[in-house]
Amino acid sequence: MRACIQRVKSASVSLPDQENRLTGQISNGLLVLLGVGVNDSEKEAKFLAQKVSALRIFDDENGKMNLELSQVGGSMLVVSQFTLFADCVHGKRPSFIDAAPPNMANDLYQSFVDEVRKRGIPVETGVFRQNMAVELLNDGPVTIWMDTDFLQKKRTN
Repeated sequence: MRACIQRVKSASVSLPDQENRLTGQISNGLLVLLGVGVNDSEKEAKFLAQKVSALRIFDDENGKMNLELSQVGGSMLVVSQFTLFADCVHGKRPSFIDAAPPNMANDLYQSFVDEVRKRGIPVETGVFRQNMAVELLNDGPVTIWMDTDFLQKKRTN
């Protein structure tokens, strides 16, 4: 699984094909663009949800990134994004062969969301397999990239 995590002052997702129907909106918190790969499983969903939920990237009283999302009363907006698995090695058109098929991706996306909610963090979402418009006000800016393959390799070394 791959996640692009942005610390935000606000973020929202809407459906432009449905008269810009708002499906998720948060104030202070994290916007997580989440991609699911063909080799991912519940293990990766749980692992990544734990990592993202516990990131200490919010400022403490001394201005140091030292606090977790739950400690600042923040929320999370999770938006599915298969394009995080784009392979641009050959030619000009990206290949998405490494992205999980829709049914599998949706199940693992939902597992990630459920795992975050189990930690008491309020979660808003987009709508899986829909064209979405995402708006955000990045805070910092702070943007972090996580890939479970990379993280798990680093943990074993």
